[in-house]
Amino acid sequence: MLAELVEKVKKAKVYDVAVKTPLDFAPILSQRLLNTVYLKREDLQSVFSFKLRGAYNKISQLSDQQRQHGIIAASAGNHAQGVALAAQRLGIAATIVMPKTTPSIKVDSVTAYGARIVLHGNTYDDAREHAYSIMETEQSVFVHPYDDLDVMAGQGTVAVEILEQLDRELDVIFIPVGGGGLIAGMSAYIKSVSPKTKIVAVEADDSACLKAAMEQGERVVLEQVGIFADGVAVKQIGEKTYEVARQCVDQVITVSTDEICAAIKDIFDETRSIAEPAGALAVAGMKCYQQDTADTGQTWVAIDSGANMNFDRLRHVAERAELGERREALLAVTVPERPGSFRQFCKLVGTRGITEFNYRFSDPDNAHVFVGVQMVSGEQEKDQLMQSLQEHDYPVLDMTDNEMAKIHIRYMVGGRVAGVEDERLYRFEFPERPGALLRFLNHMGQKWNISLFHYRNHGAAYGRILVGMQVPKSDETAFNQFLDELGYPFWQESHNPAYELFLN
Repeated sequence: MLAELVEKVKKAKVYDVAVKTPLDFAPILSQRLLNTVYLKREDLQSVFSFKLRGAYNKISQLSDQQRQHGIIAASAGNHAQGVALAAQRLGIAATIVMPKTTPSIKVDSVTAYGARIVLHGNTYDDAREHAYSIMETEQSVFVHPYDDLDVMAGQGTVAVEILEQLDRELDVIFIPVGGGGLIAGMSAYIKSVSPKTKIVAVEADDSACLKAAMEQGERVVLEQVGIFADGVAVKQIGEKTYEVARQCVDQVITVSTDEICAAIKDIFDETRSIAEPAGALAVAGMKCYQQDTADTGQTWVAIDSGANMNFDRLRHVAERAELGERREALLAVTVPERPGSFRQFCKLVGTRGITEFNYRFSDPDNAHVFVGVQMVSGEQEKDQLMQSLQEHDYPVLDMTDNEMAKIHIRYMVGGRVAGVEDERLYRFEFPERPGALLRFLNHMGQKWNISLFHYRNHGAAYGRILVGMQVPKSDETAFNQFLDELGYPFWQESHNPAYELFLN
């Protein structure tokens, strides 16, 4: 299959719709990482991602009879736009099935290309299954977002351009992975032309389906995937893409949400453009790779794969970017309630910038302060500050990697109340669409009192809420049944130290 794919890459027809995107030198990242870094700007395509390459290459090869029946695809965004544009250029009727949670900006973009939109389900998997049923009824051709040789070949043209644009040997290339279409097409071609080039796959750590497959030696289905980097939120790597990746990919790196946010800021600093979370994966992985290997003096390329970012999400990105760079630490500090204790605490923090400071009186003996502190030298400086605080009898907990603290607690400090019996704390994710919160409350009924509730819109397809409920032990069975029937991903947080310090 490798040889066949490489030949398809060489013959791929993509430039009726795609452009040869720039390979931009990244001076800031190059200086910082001590390597010569280039960004492949696929965010500059007309649909703001590489996806139109594979879609057009696939659709352009359909027979006249297939074209008459039209095409269908399932997608939450970038693939949908690529398919819709390709179909418009070729005069083919296109139907795109999208989850109901798809942001309106993406639905409107696809509609603008003349495609018929069908909104169905809450996830890509729901949309895909519905697309299959429509395909059988209408005899249309399904255009897979990644697990198709012609789609993979179209994406592989990104690699052809990079090797043509570089005037030097390419040492390492960093490629984002969702279902695997981009890395399969690119890696097959690169290994055939430049076998010494190291190919590093980069995945979000909460949707790392390729890493799981590599570790197990076979494709696996993840129980659930994170939704921040929605462009790569895939539960299982493709069958064909995995076969290519396991032969051609040298290493898989996973990155956190905070690291992705930091990479979005890095790309903005370099280009004054805003990458979507999936589009910034490769840069995030490149930074982690340099930390692990300390390699210098090499030539590296990272794929800036897309820029379909919802404006509302920028708030969340800005909040988390400094955490991802380890330039901010979130600390929970216990300060004695006595005159001068806050002044002494501030002296220990020194001249470091305070990014936030949350406190409300709740205990006559001790104050619990949630504080954000700017860091210049990262983890080492944070450890030194925490040690200094502890030596001066200020108990401190590191909240920098505490997801509940970062999403909810930082906005709720001061909400402590006495006399709340049998309280249980849970985090939920639910589809961000009208009626979702009502569905949650209807399932709950009037059985248990809500003692705490926090929700904040992050401009994503899924909302995140923190809920405290008063559930007696005698209701254990009924409560577990409620959680099962609700069907939303959840995490129990009753023993989270942030809850104990600030809310309980």
